Amino acid sequence: MGANAALRDRMAQLGLTQEELARRMNAVLEQLEGKPSDISARTVRNLLSGSTRRPIGRTRVALEAVFGCPAAELGFRSLPGGSGEEQVRRRALLSLAGGTAVAATPAGHRRLGQSDIDRYDREHRALAHDAAVLGGTRGIENTAVQLAARIHDSLESTSSSGRVRRQMYQLAAGVTCLAASAAIDASAPLRARAHLGDALTLAGLAHDSASAFRAWDHLMLASSQRENHAEAATAADVMKRSSLARRDPSYASLGHMRQANALSRLSERKESLRSLALAEQAYDKAGTPSAPAWIAFSHRAEFDALSSYVWTALGEHERAESCLHRTLAVLPDGAVRDRGLYTAHLSLAQARQGEAELACGTARRARALVPPGSRRATNTLVRTRQVLTALDTRSPEVMSWIEETRRWN
Repeated sequence: MGANAALRDRMAQLGLTQEELARRMNAVLEQLEGKPSDISARTVRNLLSGSTRRPIGRTRVALEAVFGCPAAELGFRSLPGGSGEEQVRRRALLSLAGGTAVAATPAGHRRLGQSDIDRYDREHRALAHDAAVLGGTRGIENTAVQLAARIHDSLESTSSSGRVRRQMYQLAAGVTCLAASAAIDASAPLRARAHLGDALTLAGLAHDSASAFRAWDHLMLASSQRENHAEAATAADVMKRSSLARRDPSYASLGHMRQANALSRLSERKESLRSLALAEQAYDKAGTPSAPAWIAFSHRAEFDALSSYVWTALGEHERAESCLHRTLAVLPDGAVRDRGLYTAHLSLAQARQGEAELACGTARRARALVPPGSRRATNTLVRTRQVLTALDTRSPEVMSWIEETRRWN
């Protein structure tokens, strides 16, 4: 009896922990059976260790649903086909895993209600938590796309009230924005743009200005990542002029901050600083944030971090470093991805001030913090290496780190 290397490798490809695999298996079984399931991390450990070599019944169909392939391809022994009922369930679940399933219950058999919204929202929140810890893995992006497809399929195959439909479309828009965010963190802005086109459509169907605002925000980030700063500035302008920003200073602050960022990269210093000042004013008016959790200004740490990007683009690296120190001092412990990203930016700010050994030490800390899916953070450390290389320092510590980072590419 040996460990199941095939299953371990497939989990690694998707960035799945044992707890996350158990959660996804429970989610698809709940979708099929209409009641909570009880697969645990211990079940997954047994599958990984080889204690369970031939999963059967609901465990088997849940595994095949999550990974979208027969159990035999996951390192398990050849399995009999199962009963006719089980084969029907397997086909339904495998279709579900690919994001193209029809509902497990016939159209008109039941109506969507608040319990369905709550169930999908729990999946959304769990996935957002995983993204904050793991970064933008392709597995998280794909799972978000699949979840949005399942929500859409539920709407097409069952009846519901207008209120429920709007809430479901709103949830699908948020999930699709999460897929876009994962793509941005993975430095894949073209994939992000494709997701955001869908998100804007879903936001329109939901009649939800907050979802549309979020899509424009992510579009600004994707455009900036593609170095299309004029488009990024236009997206930010849409944000700051929205009716939502006029009503709520939390949204106004983010709109002005995004515009400050875009304008700083267009070398429009005066206009950028004006937008930064307006972002600060709106932030001070917001008091206790009324906006959803995805908005970065839920605490001062994020505001200072985004301010540092503006100062960096304007060449004010000492001010950028000061902002990042303030951010890291108060950033919540659970913000794993953000701590790695902002520590990487701190190393870059130090390197641009000629502090080679200090930047190198900070970069090493950042490397230990950066989750595997955050290509944005890794790219920032690569830029730190480029700056340190140009400084032509002979410090053994710095030279060793430069050589080490060259192996990342």
